[in-house]
Parts: sequence; C-alpha cells; structure tokens
Amino acid sequence: MSIDDQTFDPRPQTNGRPQAPNRVRIRTEPLPGAIGAPAATESAAESHVHIAPDAVFEADKVGIFYGRKQALIDVSMRIRRGQVTALIGPSGCGKTTFLRSLNRMNDSIPGFRIDGSINYHGHDIYGSNVDTVEVRRRIGMVFQKPNPFPKSIYDNIAWAPRNLGMRSGLKERVEKALRGAALWDEVKDRLKDSALGLSGGQQQRLCIARAIAIEPDVLLLDEPASALDPIATGAIEDLIHSLKGRFTIVIVTHNMQQAARVADRTAFFSLETRGEKPIGTLIEFDETEKIFGAPRDPRTRDYVMGRFG
Repeated sequence: MSIDDQTFDPRPQTNGRPQAPNRVRIRTEPLPGAIGAPAATESAAESHVHIAPDAVFEADKVGIFYGRKQALIDVSMRIRRGQVTALIGPSGCGKTTFLRSLNRMNDSIPGFRIDGSINYHGHDIYGSNVDTVEVRRRIGMVFQKPNPFPKSIYDNIAWAPRNLGMRSGLKERVEKALRGAALWDEVKDRLKDSALGLSGGQQQRLCIARAIAIEPDVLLLDEPASALDPIATGAIEDLIHSLKGRFTIVIVTHNMQQAARVADRTAFFSLETRGEKPIGTLIEFDETEKIFGAPRDPRTRDYVMGRFG
C-alpha cells in the first residue's frame, strides 16, 4: 500500500499536524503471497517509538470521549501489515470503541471526540479534509451481528461496487468475493434468493464477502462469531486464516481461545480507575504466544487465566 505523495501538504496546521488539502487518494498494492518472519516483539510502551516500515496503523496516546465521559485513555500501539491482531479484555474496556476508531465509525455518535492520533500508512485519518468514504472503503468492517441487506445474495455483494462505480466485471467480482469468503460453493445455484434465508454462519460469511468485494486493505471484525454455533465459529476462524495473506485483520473477541488460535499479536485492554470512574486502556500488547504464555503484566496474567472477566 502506498499513498499518493501529492495528496498531503507538508506545511503544518495550527495544531502541528500535516494539512490535507485534498482527499486521501490511496493506491493499493497486493500483499506478498508469503509474509516474512515477524519483527521483533515490542511492548505497548515501545510500539509508538520505533515505527517499522510495515505498520498499517500507528496509534499514539489515543483517548476517546463521548461528551464528558471518557471511554478510552492513553492507547499507543501499531498494527502490522498482513497480520491478524486480536483485541481482548473484559466488557466495557474500550475494545470495540478502539476498533471503530480505526475507520472513523464512531464519527456519527453524538459527542464523540478523539485525542492523540491514529495514522494509517503514515497519514492521520482524523486530519483535515480526509474523505471518510475513502477511509471506510479501504478499511472495511464486519459487525458482531450479521446484517445482510433484504436483497438477493448477488445484490448484497454487488451493492457497494455499484455505488462506488466499480461496475466493470461485476459478475466476476461477486464470484471472487464469495469464493474469498468460502461461500461460493454453498450459494452459487441460488444467487437470486434472499440473503435473509441463509443460516447465521452463512450470513456472517456473506457480510465478509460484501466487505472484501471492494478490495479493502484492512478488515475490522467486531466479535464476528459471538452469535454462532461451534461449527459456524470454526468456519469463520478458518476463513480468517485464509484471508490473512491478503488483508490486515483486526478482530475484537471475548473468546480467548479464539484469539490464541487466529491472532499473530494480541492486545489486552482493561479498566483503570483514574478519577471518579474507571476508564478503558491498553494494558499489554505483544506476540500472542507471549500474551497467553508469559505476559509481563500481572493483570494480563490474571485475565488470561480466568481470574476475572
């Protein structure tokens, strides 16, 4: 992935951030077929200091507010290209809030405000004049509950490409997306049927197919298997493994075994009492094997051992 250098003006704004006089124009380069060996492990404290060239997101001291209520404080981490990053932690600790901030899905919530910065391929996605439609095209999201449109299976997948002017080869694009979501063989003979007639697991894979049909760079998955049975959950996890070489994936999950199975790196969020009310924050971010096998912070150890949740 590379950014058109003519898009951003290097002159600073009054707040010291680069000015973006035009919308972000992004050129997509395919991920390599084989991802190289993972870079050296970094702690959460170190991750915002040494910026690796393969960082897709760089979050620096992110704080999120809804009106006067602070939901998240002091989150610094970087998310690497072509890997699966899992966000785990107890309910209410800000995992989904942080996930939604990565493609500006929180913007529509009244009172939303963000401190710090989130850079996507080196550019502040909350900067001046950034096109949120382009951001969400490149950073797709699949929600906890499957939400197919009340349309045919085919039209569910074709809807976004049509609206974005990607009409050339639409039939092939729909088939490619359904194959990518491991759903083609199950639906190829009933593409005109309503998507609402699919099972829960099929509907969730349809939503993933709908997200990848417009060829994003990143997939954000918010507890994609929480409402599914074990067989459908296994299918979603297999799908995540198959998609990892093509997309950078960030997944929120309450299922620690799932995080251990699918993620290259895992971030543990929890609540800290700062002032009157507890606030969500990042406690530890590391290779998944270390988070579950040898965490540095005792709070992480207590959580992954099931002492609180």
